[in-house]
Amino acid sequence: MQPQMEETQIYYVDVLLPLHVPGYYTYRVPQEYNGKLVAGQRVVVQFGKQRLYSALVRRVHRQAPQWRAKYIMAILDLEPVVTERQMEFWEWLAKYYMCYVGDVMAMALPAGMKLASESAVTIHPDFDGELSQLGKQEMQVVQLLTDHPVMRVLDIGRAIGLQKIMPLIRTMIERNIIVMDEELRQRFVPKTSTYVNLAKPYCEEAELHRLFDELEKKKRTKQVELLLQVAQLTHFGQEAVAKRQLPQGSSLNTLIKNNILVCEERLESRIEHYDESEMLDPAAIVLNEEQQAAFETITQSHNQTILLHGVTSSGKTEIYIKLIDEVVREGRQALLLLPEIALTAQVINRLKRYFGDKVGVYHSRFSTSQRVEVWQRTLSTGADRYQVLLGARSALLLPYRDLALVIVDEEHDASYKQQDPAPRYHARDAAVYLASLWKARTVLGSATPSIESYHNALSGKYGLATLTQRYGGFSLPEVTVVDLKSEKLKTKSETTDASHVSPLTSHLSPTLREAINEALRAHKQVILFQNRRGFSLHLECDDCHHIPQCVHCDVSLVYHKATNSLRCHYCGYSIPVPSECPACHSQHLRMFGIGTERIEEDLQIVFPEASVARMDLDSTMEKNRHMELLNDFQQHRIDILVGTQMVTKGLDFRNVALVGVVNADNLWSYPNFRSFERAFQQLTQVSGRAGRHGEGGRVIIQTFNPEHQVLADVMSYNYQGFFDEQIQERRIFRYPPFARLIQITLRHRDDNLLNRAAEWLAVQLRATFGNRVMGPEYPLVSRVRALYIKQITLRFAQGEAVADAKQLMMQMADDLVKQEGWSNVSIHFDVDPC
Repeated sequence: MQPQMEETQIYYVDVLLPLHVPGYYTYRVPQEYNGKLVAGQRVVVQFGKQRLYSALVRRVHRQAPQWRAKYIMAILDLEPVVTERQMEFWEWLAKYYMCYVGDVMAMALPAGMKLASESAVTIHPDFDGELSQLGKQEMQVVQLLTDHPVMRVLDIGRAIGLQKIMPLIRTMIERNIIVMDEELRQRFVPKTSTYVNLAKPYCEEAELHRLFDELEKKKRTKQVELLLQVAQLTHFGQEAVAKRQLPQGSSLNTLIKNNILVCEERLESRIEHYDESEMLDPAAIVLNEEQQAAFETITQSHNQTILLHGVTSSGKTEIYIKLIDEVVREGRQALLLLPEIALTAQVINRLKRYFGDKVGVYHSRFSTSQRVEVWQRTLSTGADRYQVLLGARSALLLPYRDLALVIVDEEHDASYKQQDPAPRYHARDAAVYLASLWKARTVLGSATPSIESYHNALSGKYGLATLTQRYGGFSLPEVTVVDLKSEKLKTKSETTDASHVSPLTSHLSPTLREAINEALRAHKQVILFQNRRGFSLHLECDDCHHIPQCVHCDVSLVYHKATNSLRCHYCGYSIPVPSECPACHSQHLRMFGIGTERIEEDLQIVFPEASVARMDLDSTMEKNRHMELLNDFQQHRIDILVGTQMVTKGLDFRNVALVGVVNADNLWSYPNFRSFERAFQQLTQVSGRAGRHGEGGRVIIQTFNPEHQVLADVMSYNYQGFFDEQIQERRIFRYPPFARLIQITLRHRDDNLLNRAAEWLAVQLRATFGNRVMGPEYPLVSRVRALYIKQITLRFAQGEAVADAKQLMMQMADDLVKQEGWSNVSIHFDVDPC
């Protein structure tokens, strides 16, 4: 509880800064702000010598710090922008995932709600220009700002030769001589539109007729036409009309100038409005017997968290809508998390058909202003409040008012794990904790649940609801495995006119090509999955076998034909394609490996009548491009869609008859204990895109290892058998869910220095944690962006208390960077690494 602020008392605030610094910082409250501050508001504070930041008030109190506290400089909000439960959630994220709460704030708050790091000021609009009361330095600042209306604080200090500029700036702000530049004070500017209406006297019919007669006598024909249009659109003054709907020009301006028409500015949403006339009633959704049983299991379970395990296209979304409808009817809020932005387009449309403008969408592709608006409408208590929030993992961090339901769709997906920057949280696990804060229900949905989630369901920690049949009684697609080693390629004489395209024969088997032909002849659509983007994986010299490498990372450069360049997928470094070998000057250069770009090009040659498109990171960089691609595929403007893992996740297309996996081997070849699990999930998920609305479906998986156990389980849709095998291996080798992993990553430009620092830390860790410590060792890619990398992994038994251990590890990391010469070693922690 914070104290009731009295005008004459001295108060302090503990504030949170959006920086990688520990804990909270205490500032003094100017007396004029007494009674105006509560937890969750943003204030402006000076941190360091010359930087201003927006900080969040965590606590208001009267306990003076041991040092002289600086004053807060401004209050940015009339009401809190962050809730108490939200702050508790942020603090839990920081504690569990071993980072600072400031790291969480920096990631959670939209950019439009944070001050820029280079703070600037301008002359206060109420300053009367009286210079006689100003000191010498104050006068210098005013003169500078007269010539340069907006200046950085740093530049002002340099210009007047004053190193400690901040006390002067704070005094001038307090005296209303200058003010922080409004662009920095509040990046988010509400969108407004001008609305036009008849002036009050002319809302009366008699007065309006008199005006028409007067204008006609003066032969103001255009004004009469425009006035008649306004009268009709506004229903004779009952409802204003947007100015943009009227013909622009001198007639409109004259009517406004003569006070015949009046204008007003109205706030408008940046979010597209949904036509309520097109909405459907969720009660109209009829669940089949299996869906109804799963729905009742979820709503009646004593478990707060329930795993919904349903095969692909089993109708999980219909159950989600029914659950959300219950929450909306109660006036509470629901959150639906999706792993990829690409998935949101289809799901948004479905949810808005049932819940209209109650649905808010939040993800990184939105503009800064759109994200701020969603934030504000989530927090709102008014009629415009969002009750259904949909988004990727960052939607967890919104300021909910009354959260009753959290749904994590495709809960197994690795995209839910944040990699960089901190906090490196897993949205699925964090969602379970967020729901517990609200005593809300959590539903984890998947056709291929993670090993951990299914284990939790079988052990009773989670509830379990199952869907074993596709909705509508449709059968699962037939899965065929093609052995690339033994299948004989057709001779040129047996192929089409495009058979001279030799690169194609190396990665598309005759079986797959013929299946594509059959689907196209039947006017069906095809999805091809290859989890490698670019054209070719690398360029190699036939003579000396030199492979061009990135100068900043320990990886080879990938060929991208669209830009005719070799590019690093880690740091973005690129070079033009060389005409000769840089090492031996030979001109015998060859491309090895295939990516989505190459498959797209070859398909356009072999199937010239088909429309081919590609969906990967490179092709969806532009805003809304992924939605355009999905819409074109939905409307059958695309026949063949080639893509990376983007095409494997939850997309629902009526006309897809064939799914082809170009090379399954690279899915399970990655050296990670989860590689078989990921391979099974991706192959099963992409298979589920075929035949979703009847008429059968077919899946062709190409591989050099057709006897692999993962393929056998995928072909028979045997999740239980796959789980039983994997859980036994995890138990033997002590991997999650039978252990908890914490990975410590160290980075530095000097390889030798990094090795010494990593060995020092490993010795300290082993002295405390013994054989729980593994490493240090180089990861698969040992240098990224010119920084060498070493990793240390700690393995704790499941159920073992690790909170104190985490504190010890963070203290050891702090001790390391205090060692002479090691202050620039970067250290971060990854709890539950994927």
